[in-house]
Amino acid sequence: MPELPEVETVRRGLEQKLKNFIIKKVELCRESTVAYPIDKKDFIEGLHNSLIYKWNRRGKYLIAELKKNESNNIDANEISFIKNGFLVVHLRMTGYFTFNNVLTKPCKHTRIRLFDNNNNELRYIDVRSFGQMWWIRNGLLPNKIIKGLGSLGPEPFSENFNISYLTKIISNKTRSIKSILLDQTIVAGIGNIYADESLYSSGISPFREARTIKKYELKKLRIAIIEVLQKSIGAGGTTFSDFRDLEGENGNFGLQTNVYRRTGKQCRKCKNLIERQKISGRSTHWCRKCQK
Repeated sequence: MPELPEVETVRRGLEQKLKNFIIKKVELCRESTVAYPIDKKDFIEGLHNSLIYKWNRRGKYLIAELKKNESNNIDANEISFIKNGFLVVHLRMTGYFTFNNVLTKPCKHTRIRLFDNNNNELRYIDVRSFGQMWWIRNGLLPNKIIKGLGSLGPEPFSENFNISYLTKIISNKTRSIKSILLDQTIVAGIGNIYADESLYSSGISPFREARTIKKYELKKLRIAIIEVLQKSIGAGGTTFSDFRDLEGENGNFGLQTNVYRRTGKQCRKCKNLIERQKISGRSTHWCRKCQK
């Protein structure tokens, strides 16, 4: 599943590519991709004539702010708009976007197609079809409509993700520190890849009970999380299966991982072999010698 760096990479690509993109046509190739509104006609009509003018990210969610063009003028520089709510997207496991400025036949995994007046197309493709989209009309708040969005913990780059918060949140937790990092209600955006990499960088065993982590270790872990995420964003995210950016390119951070997907290979620090075991149903990669 795309994690924070991958979603942030997509957000930046969408923001750069979709300048003055006014939606003139919406084609639903798979209606179940639309999670809200329930009536799919409302989704289509809601997006029609909407300018996608700003892309945000919250955890693993993409949130596009929309403005409605109520006139027939097609020049985005000369018309006035009114607020038209939000288009929210969760890529889930295999969702990704492509931008096409030449009309091409959609592949069988195409789920939603958005066209502007020049037939430029923003195409959403999702092999396993777990991804979802929501159109939240103006006046409603996305975090009130989408349960997962409303329950997210702080962003790793935010001021709220500090040592005081971490100390409080793990003080009585008997769960493993790995499962804590995967809990989106505790910290938003971290998944399996970056939990493993951050724990390795901070020298903490993923199996440790969260409440046993000392304050100095928490400080190292917080710094490691931020540095690993920043490094991955700089590399365009990680691709091990389906993720790709708006240009169809794979992320390069996978070439730099220290433990993730390196089972049986030598640790880059101590030459001990990297091990793998499941925690909370997720494969966990770690070095027994470097992580205590």
